[in-house]
This record gives sequence, C-alpha cells and structure tokens, in this order.
Amino acid sequence: PVVSVGFARFHPNLVVGGTYSGQIVLWDNRSHRRTPVQRTPLSAAAHTHPVYCVNVVGTQNANNLITVSTDGRMCSWSLDMLSQPQESMELVYNKSKAVAVTGMAFPTGDVNNYVVGSEEGTVYTASRHGSKAGICEMFEGHQGPVTGLSCHNAVGPVDFSHLFVTSSFDWTVKLWSTKHNKPLYSFEDNADYVYDVMWSPVHPALFAAVDGMGRLDLWNLNNDTEVPTASVTIEGASALNRVRWGSGGKEVAVGDSEGRLWIYDAGELAVPHSEDWARFAHTLMEIKANRADGEEEGPVELTP
Repeated sequence: PVVSVGFARFHPNLVVGGTYSGQIVLWDNRSHRRTPVQRTPLSAAAHTHPVYCVNVVGTQNANNLITVSTDGRMCSWSLDMLSQPQESMELVYNKSKAVAVTGMAFPTGDVNNYVVGSEEGTVYTASRHGSKAGICEMFEGHQGPVTGLSCHNAVGPVDFSHLFVTSSFDWTVKLWSTKHNKPLYSFEDNADYVYDVMWSPVHPALFAAVDGMGRLDLWNLNNDTEVPTASVTIEGASALNRVRWGSGGKEVAVGDSEGRLWIYDAGELAVPHSEDWARFAHTLMEIKANRADGEEEGPVELTP
C-alpha cells in the first residue's frame, strides 16, 4: 500500500511514493509502464517501516529526496540512484527511543531545518546537518497522534515562515511558532478526528482542514479564530483524510477514505489582499497577548 505521495519538485515528470513496507517508489509519466521505474531495496540501511513522509528539497541544481519512516529513520536520496540512501539518521529526542514520525514539513526556503509530528502527539523541530543534526526542540500540546502538519508558505511583505499548523486525532488543529514550544492557539470547532491541514500557498491568514465527518473547513484567521470562515460537509463522503491546495491557491482538493476525490473552487475567499499581511501580523499579536493573559491565570490541566 502507498501511504504517501508527492510530485518530485524540480522534476516535472516524476512522482514519488512511500509505501507501508518501507519501500520508496518512483513513477515517471513519460514511461509507458504503469509500474514504478525505480524502487528502493528493502534493507536495514534504508526503511523497513511505513513511510508517511516524502519531500524533495533543495534547488534545481542540488536537491534531495527526504523520507522518514515511523521507526524514526530519516533518509536522504539522490533521485538518480535509489539503490541506497546518501545519508540516513535516527531521529531520537534526548537519547530516548526513536520518534514515531507521522508527518514532516520544511519551512519555505529552508533545506536544513524541518518540523515533524509523531504518533504520541508531540511535535519536534529537527536539522539535517550541523552540530545539532537530528531532533532539536520538543513542542507539546496535542493529546493524540499528529495527522497533518503544514509550514506557512505564502511569501509576502511580512515573514511568517516561523509559523506552522498541525491536525490531530484529538479533534483539534493547533497553530504554532518555532519560537515557542507551546501552541499559540487551538482551533476546537471539530467533533471528530481532524485528518489533515494545509496553509494556503498565497493567502497569509488562510488554511484548510478536513475531518472524519466529511467536513472541509477554510479558516481565515483575519476574519475569525473561533469558527471557520467557510465550511462544507460533503454529502455521502466518509472521512476526509487529505487536503491539498493547488499551487495558485484558488482550488482545494480533498480525498476521502473510500478513494474519492473532490476539487473545490475557493473563489474570492482565497484571494489575498495587500492589507492581509499587516492584518495577520496584528491578529498574531492579539493571539499572543490573549495567550499570555491565559498563562498568567494558570492553565487548567485535564488528564485523560
């Protein structure tokens, strides 16, 4: 079974897949074969556990395929040669057991630092190279496995690349900054597992999320942080478990657990205006101010 897939950035014809067995497969749409043109070997040097994360990072001239499996192994590959990884690393926090990674994202323009979500609900930042290679910081807040993770990637007059959002089986989406190890905000409008989340590639304050009740939500944080700006429950859909924006930020695609796909036109909602950047900076300041007020009172600890 294929559990993750993505276009190989910089290689318009190649599609990368991560499988349940740990094998990485590569399809080429110029090939007349429907089967992969390359596969990694199943060996102890590479992955032997499910690979939920595949990501091509770098530049046109120097790029690598980065993959992470649920046993915490990260491999870096050259797409020209999948017979063995160029490098591999165990993702371990504070010399304890390996992190069971369920999601990975790189901030815009960064090829070294990245964020991972885990089965136990913890989020971590990590680095590929340098003196602090491996897991760096721990971020706690979710009460269930992290299902989706997306770094802010809309480029504009204000740099929001330190922000990321996560979704979880705990029915929430959380907003984070790499500068704080607790969530900046928790979105709690869902009544089921939230399976995936993704920032708009063009609008600074907009992200999409999908849940187990067949609901697609668009959150524009400049409008509201309590309820989604737009929401649709797809008739006859079972759990929606993936959401992706088109690169132009106008269409949003969702997939369900039965293998069906819907593509929505987000219309005017998804179009950014020049003042949205300053407004989002202001929204963030308000979120942080409210968070600071709440922290002074002392959070109520609920133990499951």
